[in-house]
Amino acid sequence: MYFLDYFGRYGRYPRQMLDDNLAMDRNRIQYVARLPHGETLVNQALNDAKPLTVAQLVNRFGVRDMLTAPRNPDFLATLLYYFGVLTLAGRNEWGELSLTIPNQVIRKLYVERLQEQLLPDYDDQAQRQELCRRFYATGDLEPLCDFIEQRYFTVFDNRDLRWSNELVVKTAFLILLFNDTFYLMDSEPALGRGYGDLLLRVRPDMRQYALLDHLLEFKTVGLKEAGLSGADLAAKTREELRALPAVTARLREAEIQLTTYREALKRTEGATFEPRTHAVVCIGLERLVW
Repeated sequence: MYFLDYFGRYGRYPRQMLDDNLAMDRNRIQYVARLPHGETLVNQALNDAKPLTVAQLVNRFGVRDMLTAPRNPDFLATLLYYFGVLTLAGRNEWGELSLTIPNQVIRKLYVERLQEQLLPDYDDQAQRQELCRRFYATGDLEPLCDFIEQRYFTVFDNRDLRWSNELVVKTAFLILLFNDTFYLMDSEPALGRGYGDLLLRVRPDMRQYALLDHLLEFKTVGLKEAGLSGADLAAKTREELRALPAVTARLREAEIQLTTYREALKRTEGATFEPRTHAVVCIGLERLVW
């Protein structure tokens, strides 16, 4: 049963049986990330809303090819596929092959790699764990958002991620909050006719502990849209930012979506399923309000 669960989306797994395999998978992801443009492509694999695509799978990976083949997106994505850390997920509207992360176990490797890069120090990791525990139990966003503003955005803003702003925000929260021991982590869950941004559903075997279910929806506002300069943004309090018309509109939009998603979850999970909902707006990839 455990062996089968390893390949399922949310399964638990016995670490003593999988440590060697996971170490190999981790090294494969690291290898591709170190190739030219590999870092960008590996990070993009976490985008469930826009899977990696290839026109066709590359079919040559000899020694000469590995040393001389052009490092184009199809080559790198195919390499991840043959390494077993991406899997086929049908075709898109252009007939291209879509590639996604196969399960939660492999997704954790992608997330842990980013955690180690963005928060390499022991103290940073210890603080992250403390803030996450507080959020899991209370839904308190303020210390979490302070941490993201101070530690994550300064790194993300300078990385060649080539992602949309909203995805950068969601990825920052996913990396920070990811915990497959406590939660079934679901990015872009289908909820009714829409897709939520990030759902943290408490695992059935952990419901006796001080953990809450959480559903987060993210929006972004650019500096120009907010009518602010970078200096103005840094100087304003969260209350002042929350009162800006563009921010207020995005918060209202997110809250309306969350209401719809909450009702969809009640239909699928039962009337007693009441996740804490969080509408979060990021301004200029520097400040967060909720």
